[in-house]
Amino acid sequence: MAILLSRGMIAVMCGKFTTRLSWTELVDWAWTPAAADDPSLTLRVMNDVSVILLDIVAGRRRVVPMRWGFPHPTDWRRPQPIHARAETIDTTKAFAQAFRDGQRGIVLMETFNEAPDIEGPTIQHVITPGGESMLAAAFVWRRFEISGQPMPMFACVLATVPANKLIATLPTDRMPAFLAAEDWGKWLGEEPCSLDEVKACLKTVEGVRWTMAKEERTAKRARPMVSDPTGLF
Repeated sequence: MAILLSRGMIAVMCGKFTTRLSWTELVDWAWTPAAADDPSLTLRVMNDVSVILLDIVAGRRRVVPMRWGFPHPTDWRRPQPIHARAETIDTTKAFAQAFRDGQRGIVLMETFNEAPDIEGPTIQHVITPGGESMLAAAFVWRRFEISGQPMPMFACVLATVPANKLIATLPTDRMPAFLAAEDWGKWLGEEPCSLDEVKACLKTVEGVRWTMAKEERTAKRARPMVSDPTGLF
C-alpha cells in the first residue's frame, strides 16, 4: 500500500471503485445482477460515497452520502486518513470512538482497484468478483465540525485487512474488508453482540472466483493534486 503525503498528494491501495447507480439507495443485500440500463459509477477518494448505516433514532437502515477521507488535522480539504486497519480499528485514536459508538457503515462495490507496492508510477489493477452481484465494504464514519463552514462534514474511511492470495501477487499487503451477508447486522449494530464479535467481521476474503487485470487508460492523467482529485489515481 503506497501513500504519498507530500503537499497533500496521495496514491493508495483501493483509492477507486465502481458501483451501480441503483445501489446508491440500496439498504439491503441484493443478489440479482444489475440491469443493462443501470449505469456504473466510478468513485475515488474525496468523492461522496453512499454509506449504508443504522439510523438509531428511526431504528432502520438509511443511506447517507459522505466524503471518502477524514479531514486532515491542519487542512480539512485534504483527505487523510482514508483507510483504517482492521487490526487496530478499535485502538487507533482516529477511529476507535467511531468504531465503539457504532458509527460503522457499508458501501456497495461492483469492482475495486489495487496497485502494487513498488517504486515508480502507480499501476492500477481492477479486481472483478465472480459469482457475486456486489461486494459490501466495511467503513467507519464520523461527523466533523469545520471552522468557517456552515454545515458539519460527514466523512468515512475504508477498513482494510491483509491481502488475499490473488491480490498479494501484485504485490501488495492490504485489501478492503468485505462483509459476509450474514455479518451486515452485526457490523451496523442491529444485532446485539460484543465489540470483539463486530471486529471479527473484518476478515480477508479467500477462496473466491475473482479476476484481476491491469486498468486500461485511454487518456493521460494529470499530475495528482488535491484540487484535481481525478488526477490522483
